Amino acid sequence: MLTIQSALAQAEYLLSETAGTSRSRTARLDAQLLLAHVIEVDRSALYAHPERMLTLEQEQRYVSLIERRANGEPVAYLTGHKEFFGLDLLVDKRVLIPRPETELLVESALRLCRERLNAGRTPIVADIGTGSGAIPIAIAVNEPRLPYLYASDISEDALAVAALNCRAYHVAERVHLLHGDLDAPLPEPVDIVTANLPYVGSDETTRMDSEVLLYEPHLALFSGTNGLGHIERLFTNLASSRTLLPGAVLLLEIGYAQREALTSLLATLWPQARATFLQDYAGWDRVAVVLT
Repeated sequence: MLTIQSALAQAEYLLSETAGTSRSRTARLDAQLLLAHVIEVDRSALYAHPERMLTLEQEQRYVSLIERRANGEPVAYLTGHKEFFGLDLLVDKRVLIPRPETELLVESALRLCRERLNAGRTPIVADIGTGSGAIPIAIAVNEPRLPYLYASDISEDALAVAALNCRAYHVAERVHLLHGDLDAPLPEPVDIVTANLPYVGSDETTRMDSEVLLYEPHLALFSGTNGLGHIERLFTNLASSRTLLPGAVLLLEIGYAQREALTSLLATLWPQARATFLQDYAGWDRVAVVLT
């Protein structure tokens, strides 16, 4: 049987040396996260008792997970969890794995919500293409003054995962999950729309990480040749419907090189709207703020 220390060392070596591992630079972290998951402790506890022996069942389970990780399967799918905005969210292959970049969108949405709440107005918020529910749940948990939010998705499988996360954070009565395409299922006009829609172009597959391409749901990744198919449809819908209240704001996560194309699209489909852009920590355009 293996100790914690020896199990980590062997796993890190395997993940670092295996050609199939898509991100060998995270080998140590991956090994730690998977072992902490198997023995049900915090990652920091691994080094408090490195001499602890694994049971045979734990060792076998750990070896299996390390082999799957060596073949490129994302750690979040192996553990069933992903941290996002301080939350421990349930994730599986039915939903896209939440990214740190999306936290910028949540921060922006919270700022807008608080401006309105502090001014005596209660905004109506809708997240479109909610996936695991990461965005609306993070907003609801961090701004308890919001009585309710809407969250829509075309995938019933994704909404099932979102429902689990809503229950886990006791916001199931506040985050109203809606099945349907884009803004179609919203039952009333809204003030703030958040959307992390698919924005990868079908011609970008050769530049994608293999683990993303092989394991994450393509429905949540790809949107036409240039990646703007969903956003184009959303602009068309919002420009010609009564989905938005006067002065509404749309917050969109976008690809790093989509600013020019999105600005042009907006000018064509929704000329009265104006967009500004927020950069992520790497300096890339990441969130489009559309003022209506």
